[in-house]
Formats: sequence, C-alpha cells, structure tokens
Amino acid sequence: MKNFKTESKKILDMMINSIYTHKEIFFRELISNCSDAIDKLYYKSLSENIGLNRGDFDIKIKSDKENRVLTFSDNGIGMTAEELESNLGTIARSGSLAFKNENEKKEDIDIIGQFGVGFYSVFMVASKVQVISKAYGSDTANMWESNGTQGYEITPAEREGYGTDIIIYLKEDTDDDKYSEFLEYYKQRELIKKYSDYIHYPIKIQQEVPVSSPENTEDNPNKKIETKLEWETINSMVPLWRKPKNEITEEEYNQFYKDLTYDYMDPFMHFHIDVEGAVDYKALLYIPKKCPEAYFSKYFERGLKLYSNGVLIMDKCKDLIPEYFGFVQGLVDCELSLNISRETVQHDRQLQRIASNIEKQIRKELQDMCDNDRQKYEEFYKVYGLQLKVGVYNNWGMDKDKLQDLIMFYSIKQDKLITFKDYVNNMVEGQKYIYYATGSSIISIKKMPQTEKVLNSGYDVLCMTENVDEFAIKYIGVYNEKEFKNVTDGDTGIENATEEITDEDKPLIDFLKETLTGEVFDVKLSKKLGNHPVCLSTEGEVSLEMEKVFRNMPEGDLNAQSVRAKKVLEINREHKIYDKLKNLFETNKDDLKELAEVLLDEAKLIEGLPVEDMGRFVELATKFMI
Repeated sequence: MKNFKTESKKILDMMINSIYTHKEIFFRELISNCSDAIDKLYYKSLSENIGLNRGDFDIKIKSDKENRVLTFSDNGIGMTAEELESNLGTIARSGSLAFKNENEKKEDIDIIGQFGVGFYSVFMVASKVQVISKAYGSDTANMWESNGTQGYEITPAEREGYGTDIIIYLKEDTDDDKYSEFLEYYKQRELIKKYSDYIHYPIKIQQEVPVSSPENTEDNPNKKIETKLEWETINSMVPLWRKPKNEITEEEYNQFYKDLTYDYMDPFMHFHIDVEGAVDYKALLYIPKKCPEAYFSKYFERGLKLYSNGVLIMDKCKDLIPEYFGFVQGLVDCELSLNISRETVQHDRQLQRIASNIEKQIRKELQDMCDNDRQKYEEFYKVYGLQLKVGVYNNWGMDKDKLQDLIMFYSIKQDKLITFKDYVNNMVEGQKYIYYATGSSIISIKKMPQTEKVLNSGYDVLCMTENVDEFAIKYIGVYNEKEFKNVTDGDTGIENATEEITDEDKPLIDFLKETLTGEVFDVKLSKKLGNHPVCLSTEGEVSLEMEKVFRNMPEGDLNAQSVRAKKVLEINREHKIYDKLKNLFETNKDDLKELAEVLLDEAKLIEGLPVEDMGRFVELATKFMI
C-alpha cells in the first residue's frame, strides 16, 4: 500500500465532502475524464496518422446490480503504471492540464479536465475504486486500487484493448443516500442528459429489452418475459448552438427552447451568439412569451446555464446576466478557467467579459427591435416593460443609461406608447420640460385638471400608471438635456399658471392656510385648472404618487409609511367656488372651514389619495348641496 504523495486523508475528505455539494457530480466528472482520454488519443491519430477516426471511440457505462458495481470504460489513450502513479497517486495533479500545456500553441485542443481533483469525487459514493488501464501501444495493463482513505496500490492487470476502466464499488445505502440508484438505467440516462449531453463521443449505457420468442405471446400470460441487455447511445453529441446558424430551422430553435426550459409555448425570440476574439464563447438566448410568475419574488432564481466545452458547469449562473435582463433564458458555452472543480467557476475577467458582451448584445437586439419593428417591441414591452423600469432605479440608478432608451410610456397627444426619444423629437419650439403625470389609469390621468392645463398649452404628457414609474424617472433626472416635470409640481414652468395673491385675497388665503394647517403646505390661486374648482400640487422631491407608494409599504416599514408630500391646495380663481369662499369669509367663517375641508377632500379624491373620514366628507358635501 502506497500513501498519497502530497495530501493526507483529512485533505481528501475535505475535497470530496466540501468541494462537491452534490454526490451525482461524480458521474459527470468520470465521463469528462473518459472524454479527455479519448481526446488525447484522437489528437494523436490526427498528428501521427495512426488510422483512428472519431467514429471509433465511445464511452460505456455498465451496471452490476447484484454486486453493486458501476464501471465507466473508454477506449482512449490509457495510462502506464508510471502515469497511474503520477496522475492518481498525487491529488490535484492533472494529466489533462499537462497535455494541454504541452500543446497550447496547437489548434483544436479541447480538453475538459484541468485540475485533476474531479476523479476523487468518486469517493463520495464508492467504498473502493479500481482503475484498470492499458496505454495505447502498450502490451501490459495495470490496476490502481484505493478505498480513498490511507493510500493506493498499483499492480499488474489484464485488459483486452487499450483504454481505461473505472470500477466503482458503491457504498451501502442509508436512509439519506440511495447509492444503488446510480445503477439504474433511468438515473444514468437522466445524469447524462443533464450534464454530458454534448460530449463529442457516444456515451452508451445498457438497457433491458424483451427478447422476441414464440412463447412470449398473449397466449402465455404467465410466461416470464425474457430480456437481454443492449447498448444505447444516450447523448446527442452535437450541441445546437455549435451548429452554423444557417443550418438551424426556426422549429429546431423553438424545440430546443422547450426542452431547455420545459415551457410549452414557443419563445418570443432568440439570439444565437458566436464570438471569437479576446474571449471565445457561444450563446443561445431566449426571451419567453410570458414572464415567470415569481419573477419579483425571493424564490425566483435568474441565470444562464454555463457549459465549458459542452459539459454543464452551472445550471443557473447569475453572474452571466444582469438582474434587469433576468427574464432571459438560455446558455453560454466557453472554455473556462476553473478553480478546484467544475462545480466552482473562477470569477475572473474572462467571465466578466462574457457577461458584459451578453448584456450589450441583448440590449442591441432590443434597441434594434424598438427602432425598426415597433409593433413587435410593444408586444415585448407589455410583458417586460416593468422589469426594465425596475432596472432603471435598482442599484441607485447605476444602469439607467443602459435602459432609458428601452422604456416607453403612453403619450396622450400621440395616443400610443412612445420612448423618451420620440417625445423629445416631437417637442414644440421652446419647450423646456418632458411633462408626465402619474395615476392609477390613463383615463384618470386624462381627467386631472393639471393635465388639462399642460395639454392646452400645446405640450404632450406621458402617462405613468405603475408604482415604479416615477421612481425610475427621478433616477434618470435629465434626458437629452431636458428635465422631467410632473404636472402636479407647484411650478410646471408654464407662464401665468399661478395667480398673484392680491391684498384683497390675502386675508382669505391666510385663513384657509390656518384652517388646513397640518393638511397642506400652502394654499395658492391658480389659472391652470380650466373648469375644475381645485387641485393638489406639490413642492419638493416627494410627489403625490410617491406618497401613495410609501403609504402602501409593509406595516413594519414605519419610516416609509410616514413619508408625505408637501401638498399645495390650488384654487381656481375663475371658478364660482372662489366667489362662494369669499362670501363665506365675510358672512360665516364656520361654514367656510367646513367648505375648505370638502374642497381638500375633493382634491385628494381626484389624485387617488385616501380621505381620512369619508362619512364626514359625505355629510359636509351634502350640506353644501342643499
């Protein structure tokens, strides 16, 4: 028995119990080792003309259920006794990495393994492992054997042809771990399709099939049906994303999406990306027709599948896709720098570059659609517009410049969804601001008195009907040197919108301010109300719509719930209601106080704000109607 050269049992235990979080990973690692061995021999055949073709190679997985033995076999390069000693006797030494380094200047080297610890994942499920290997061109075979604790033995062995057999004696089943499951056809098929479907060589497993015979008929229902084992190739070998785009039909793209995501609907669109340069990668990305129901919940997990040379590394790599494009589904395939195991991806510049390129590509595709196929983009935006707007203000507006040209709002003048670019291009001469209004619906916004004044002045108004809208606008701040202006702002920049308070008016206005102390920040006379008697405007950064959002925050968030806008009650000086106020100021100040309450509640209702005492409002309103 030889001890492991560089590491103790403690380190080996750490590697198989800490580095790998799922026991099934060993299945992927061993298949990748087999693939690497075949790659080496295939490359040798290309460079030395030894007469082997790609079709001559395969990987076979055989189950012996009675003895609880699982065998992985390949007809690759094989190993000598010295190579068994070097590669398997020293933890974290990789023959694949050495081979790659020796041939790094040569093209078409596609070796998966790099660090050599993947093999040791087998001890998560094995009580003993035997590796019988015969190097190509050698007359002798050798066996490396270990129980994964103290060390290993290397002894002469017999093997019919070149290649390697990895023979795994599975641990006994426990209540928590059913190791025998790895002997079953259905489990082996599942793991191959999940992790190794795009390995370049056939991966074959044995399946029981009935033997046809005259006795096995309906006339003999009690006759036991005989079966035999047949090899079945499980993996598809050629990834769709590695095929030339002009060879893939729309139906193939759609079917691949459904297989990938289990969605029953065709995707809204797809992007097939093939990049060569500072970093090489391929990506196949899809936008679903429907957004996931749990998208904004803590349970939603964004991310793309990450492959390295056709081997699945991560099922959800969130670092490949920004949060605001989290609805994008798909995969990326590249040659990655891996640290320790294929289960952990090194967060280096390579991955960051790929993520940056993918973000730019998605944004470009969406912008092209917005500019050149507005009808299709509107279909997309009705599903994902909210996600883009949330992306504008997430991370304190860090990504606003990337997204501001992709968001749209309903234009009252143009009667359709438009972008900020569309709005600015249609601004009237001398217009300083991009005007917008917030409300529960487009209909309610159109009926707002403040909206009426802006429209009558010849300016367009964008309708913002979702809670996130105004927060996003606040982070954008300025678009194309034009500031955003809420129509409910105290100063909308429209001339003659506010009446000057004369000496004659001042006593009445001061009385109203005192009456409504604590309810409003100020009382003004206005020219912007048209036929409306009153409205609410605001001063400061918090708008009426923001106040509504803060009011609806969870009960535990007391700081948010207490945020209030600085409300200004604006009274239409040209409306008969002002004459009524002046008359009551001279004749009945008690009634004037009650009428002031009614007008304030009326203005609140117009804005969709709550009236604290609806019963009193109805009572007072009825009083003044009689």
